[in-house]
Amino acid sequence: MDFEIKEVDHGFAIFDESGDKRIAEIEYQQTAEDIIVATHTWVDPVLRGEGVAEKLLTRLVEFADEKDIQIKALCPYVVRKFNEEPEKYDFINADK
Repeated sequence: MDFEIKEVDHGFAIFDESGDKRIAEIEYQQTAEDIIVATHTWVDPVLRGEGVAEKLLTRLVEFADEKDIQIKALCPYVVRKFNEEPEKYDFINADK
């Protein structure tokens, strides 16, 4: 399934077909000029297991890379992905 990921205040989200309801999101807080903290990832139960959370994380990583900032993982999903795939995320991981 292809989803349009939209930038929202302090994060990225996917909306339902009407455009009114978020069906997935990843949120961050800016804690320093060069660091954001990934605080929350959520995917509607209907979409779980389809790689939606990883697509949101990929978009957050692209955003941080474009802005030349790093990501501190606080959200359990992001912590797990950073730990499972250091070769993919260490370049952007504020804790490395």
